[in-house]
Amino acid sequence: MDLKMEDFNAPHSMGTTIIGVTYNGGVVLGADSRTSTGVYVANRASDKITQLTDNVYLCRSGSAADSQTVSDYVRYFLHQHTIQLGQPATVKVAANLVRLLSYNNKNFLQTGMIVGGWDKYEGGKIYGVPLGGTIIEQPFAIGGSGSSYLYGFFDQAWKEGMTKEEAEQLVVKAVSLAIARDGASGGVVRTVTINSEGVSRKFYPGDTLPLWHEELEPQNSLLDMMNVASPEPMNM
Repeated sequence: MDLKMEDFNAPHSMGTTIIGVTYNGGVVLGADSRTSTGVYVANRASDKITQLTDNVYLCRSGSAADSQTVSDYVRYFLHQHTIQLGQPATVKVAANLVRLLSYNNKNFLQTGMIVGGWDKYEGGKIYGVPLGGTIIEQPFAIGGSGSSYLYGFFDQAWKEGMTKEEAEQLVVKAVSLAIARDGASGGVVRTVTINSEGVSRKFYPGDTLPLWHEELEPQNSLLDMMNVASPEPMNM
């Protein structure tokens, strides 16, 4: 591929796929691991799911620097909040802090985020905080460049009252689909499951992810038939 200087000076594409899903008892967050800077992949195994408190995590998309700065500020404020109240902050409080920082700095930030967690008052909750700083409570949320490939998939695949295993399988399947279709998403899949029992992290290497149409081995294709040695002519 021939690259020119204007390709590097153009606005950088910052691709990502992040997902948050509620299930019967908690939430599952998932993300790919590719950090790209335009045509250059800066990190193939980054962690886009950041801990805010013991019970609340943040999925980051867009500018890595912007989302990391927001998460650092929110983590600090939530720590102060916990000390003052003597108990962990709720998911709604954490999401509103993310919303407040995003909205007040909307002219400077290029990041969309998903806040997910569990608390004893409302159970598992997912909040989307897209570019611009609004806040939307949703049963599931998707973000990043890979999300455009997943809206129809989630409309069909998501259902109320899923088990933890079903929710985890859905998240891994959805991220792997986005990786297959979106050139800016890639690497491995990381998930974080949060419920009343605590937090569990899982890691899915790229070679264990489900394969999709173009990635499958051809079956009985014309090319396979042409490569088979032609039969010997029959003697009359």
